[in-house]
Amino acid sequence: MRPRPTPSATDAVQLTMQGPVAVIRLCRPGKRNALSDGLILAIRDTFQNLPAEARAAVIHGEGEHFCAGLDLSELQERDAGEGVHHSRMWHNALDQVQHGAVPVIAALHGAVVGGGLELASACHIRVADETTFFALPEGTRGIFVGGGGAVRIPKLIGAARMTDMMLTGRVYDAVDGERIGLAQYLVPKGTALDKALELAQRIASNAPLTNYALMHALPRIAEQPADHGFFTEALMASIAQAAPEAKERVRAFLEGKAAKVQKG
Repeated sequence: MRPRPTPSATDAVQLTMQGPVAVIRLCRPGKRNALSDGLILAIRDTFQNLPAEARAAVIHGEGEHFCAGLDLSELQERDAGEGVHHSRMWHNALDQVQHGAVPVIAALHGAVVGGGLELASACHIRVADETTFFALPEGTRGIFVGGGGAVRIPKLIGAARMTDMMLTGRVYDAVDGERIGLAQYLVPKGTALDKALELAQRIASNAPLTNYALMHALPRIAEQPADHGFFTEALMASIAQAAPEAKERVRAFLEGKAAKVQKG
């Protein structure tokens, strides 16, 4: 039997719908939205069971912080085997975010630290407001990332920068975090959620198959040898353009009924 979140952990993740956008809120402000095992399992179940009408999702944190990382008050002693299974449980949960049904935008503010950065890195777009700061303190605490950060974060900022963060405890503020790739958008204090919702509404209007290709095919193509990547791209392009909705959108553009790309 797979582990289930406790009722209190389930209450700490709230889902509401804004049209086609699923809005997922972490609701442990007194703990700076620190990630317990129960909360991780609740995130897993939330993304596994999104409403059928959801076409995009936004995840954000209640209170002053997005997520301050692992809840160290629940840290348990584990032998090596138990540690592997625990890490793999986190991998499975965050895989539901990255490789789930819809694109996910993270609205970041305050602490995006440790496991919080691992969660943010599993999202497809990250919007940081000016209060955001990023850190990986595991190295200075004698532990190692275990929620997928060793795979996902170097793809955003490179292995050298992640090594520096873990070896030295370096903290990046919002401006430098956006500059190195930890976020794609930098917005004024208190506006990350509004920007994330704006982006999610725009993404939700895309053809679902195109969104699926960008979530699932593009990352795999990036890791394939060039000749394999070109072939996978050709297959995905042919499948996407054959969809009835894609044909309707191209026809509308050719007939002058679709908006053209505008600068800014």
